[in-house]
Amino acid sequence: CGVGGPNLWACLECQYVGCGETFSDHSTLHAQANKHNLTVNLTTFRIWCYVCEREVFLEQRPADVVHQPVSHHHPLKAVPIAVAEEEWSESEEDALKPRGLTGMKNIGNSCYMNAALQALSNCPPLTQFFLDCSGLVRTDKKPALCKSYQKLISELWHKKRPSYVVPTSLSQGIKLVNPMFRGYAQQDTQEFLRCLMDQLHEELKEPLAECGGEGDERRDGGDRSPSEDEFLSCDSGASSDRGEGGGLGEPELLIQDECGVGYGGVLVNSHTRTDTHSVTQSTDTHRYTLSRMLTLSHTHSTPSYTNYKQKQSRYRSVISDIFDGSILSLVQCLTCDRVSCVSLETFQDLSLPIPGKEDLAKLHSSIHQNLPAKTGVSLDVYGSQGWITYIMDSIRSWFWGPMVTLEDCLAAFFAADELKGDNMYSCERCKKLRNGVKYCKVLRLPEILCIHLKRFRHEVMYSFKINSHVAFPLESLELRPFLAKDSPSQITTYDLLSLICHHGTAGSGHYIAYCQNVINGQWYEFDDQYVTEVHETVVQNAEAYVLFYRKSSEESVRERQKVVDLASMKEPSLLQFYISREWLNKFNTFTEPGPISNHTFLCQHGGIPLNKYHYIDDLVVILPQNVWEYLYNSFGGGPAVNHLYVCAICQVELEALAKRRKVEIDTFIRLNKEFQAEEAPTVILCISMQWFREWESFVKGKDNEPPGPIDNSKIGVMKGGHVQLKQGADYGQISEETWQYLLGIYSGGPEIAVRQTVLATDTDSLHGERKIEAETRAL
Repeated sequence: CGVGGPNLWACLECQYVGCGETFSDHSTLHAQANKHNLTVNLTTFRIWCYVCEREVFLEQRPADVVHQPVSHHHPLKAVPIAVAEEEWSESEEDALKPRGLTGMKNIGNSCYMNAALQALSNCPPLTQFFLDCSGLVRTDKKPALCKSYQKLISELWHKKRPSYVVPTSLSQGIKLVNPMFRGYAQQDTQEFLRCLMDQLHEELKEPLAECGGEGDERRDGGDRSPSEDEFLSCDSGASSDRGEGGGLGEPELLIQDECGVGYGGVLVNSHTRTDTHSVTQSTDTHRYTLSRMLTLSHTHSTPSYTNYKQKQSRYRSVISDIFDGSILSLVQCLTCDRVSCVSLETFQDLSLPIPGKEDLAKLHSSIHQNLPAKTGVSLDVYGSQGWITYIMDSIRSWFWGPMVTLEDCLAAFFAADELKGDNMYSCERCKKLRNGVKYCKVLRLPEILCIHLKRFRHEVMYSFKINSHVAFPLESLELRPFLAKDSPSQITTYDLLSLICHHGTAGSGHYIAYCQNVINGQWYEFDDQYVTEVHETVVQNAEAYVLFYRKSSEESVRERQKVVDLASMKEPSLLQFYISREWLNKFNTFTEPGPISNHTFLCQHGGIPLNKYHYIDDLVVILPQNVWEYLYNSFGGGPAVNHLYVCAICQVELEALAKRRKVEIDTFIRLNKEFQAEEAPTVILCISMQWFREWESFVKGKDNEPPGPIDNSKIGVMKGGHVQLKQGADYGQISEETWQYLLGIYSGGPEIAVRQTVLATDTDSLHGERKIEAETRAL
């Protein structure tokens, strides 16, 4: 057919060479017609068997892949990743090998998982946490995915690494978390990333410190900026039924507030913030993803917003520290110029649209005068990446239309939305529906920015893929044009770490990853079990689907070197200081580590919680006085710790908590047994299983925080002035005594009753009702 590759397949039983599934798939047609069942990919040397319908793995790999010449790269901007100490000494040959170049075996259409894991593995802040802070990877939550991930990372970055590993444990764990990934069907790598990181956050999350004392104001600034607090107190100018004041013509997902009955909700505009297929997943599986990507709207009562904010901001983890950013949205009335309807959205990744020809023309005409030339088609996009790529993109745009840059996609995402016609919003000052403009700006930039390009469109009857090439910079992606005025983020320049590409069509195809090795600065292609060094021009011409960018700062490198120099002085010190190992990992890998946060191992009273004391060596590092003073003067925070002791106050509180849990669970079991013993209870009350599961986790010691007020709002519906049970609701049945007991402790509501009355007189009818009653009670 004239196809010249790459990814041609050679038959291993004759001399036939044919194209693959990305073209006309003549290799498969040849195999079916001639019963030749083995074929090899001439690019990757992967062997496929048509009888088994799976890949064949040889005992030994082919000869070493010929390395392409690599141009001189810029000096390494990251500190090398440290690995755990091994008992044996490494040879001179091993010392010269860069680590992290380990492939992953495909275990049945798992390329989407392998590519995602390799891209994450080459994010230094996350990987170094799992290598250097392994003592912090603790959880009692099933399936303990964080431990499987830690084991995988240690294998990938081991100095005696194998040629490839088999990620069986992690694959099984993710299938337990989300049934979507069961079986051997091809899945979306972005969905896998969100599910994995949500579960890692859930297993590793720690309560945010609520301690007073010196340095705390500076420390808290790392979690939420003063400007965020200012915006949170701003009035809303929209009516309660208009959400954010815009996008009423777009599909929206409404999730009610979990913290109160009858309060408002939280809106996700699927057109502007999330990919179509991302929103349609089950809410159970993606509960945390959705809650972290929601637009927290001020359009409803203040208590609802405040409670929701407190509930969501109580926890942090290494995942949220690295990947979470926030976007500020506001609306300006075009009649009175009043700015209102402020909302704050926490994002883990940015899902960017790929603008078409008409969208590009509008973007360039409207923003060229306001944004740097980088936002449009400019040679600055390529920086030092050479004229070859520019010429190739020019030829590409000649045949397939105007070239799209990553800056164009960002500009399209943050472009102002006109609110008019059906989308007008209610201006509080004008007291009428008015035309307005909605703006979005980044309030806080994440340490690692994950960008997802919306290449897939899912319609009612079919799906298709956008194959437009999007030019992206390997270095110096500048986000300052999209930053809010009062943003606390000082560093706005990003360098590319890794990217994931999809070859094929919607619903099928193959995923690979390109990653820059943190040790030698070279780029590598990760194609399942094969790892090949590539030139950076190969990366530039890739059809990117997901990109990982990392903040770039020469100042942070100098700071680290200064600390190394101070530590090497070995000055005699009368005092030694304990510092959080987790914060020290931030200092070594973050460009903006924030204030020292020793509250990761301290309680609010300044001691060590009893449950952390037995593994305190995993939580702290001892520093000499000169190093501590330099870090404290540079970053603030704290507090200073010279002595470690078990907190007696926390010990008393822990004993009281254990007693409370025992009383509550014993009382519930006793009341429930009495309820089950009743033959025909006159009143059966309903309770939300979502709330009940939170309460159960608390009384069983799986969750340290009590669940909050009982929230039956999701299982009830108002009919005829009374709250009735919603059809298909997730609820449990309890006795009136049990309800009153739980209500007396936690308050909440509303009360929803199911009354059992026998009106039938014939035996069959009575028997049927008793059978239904027994089945219901058993459930």
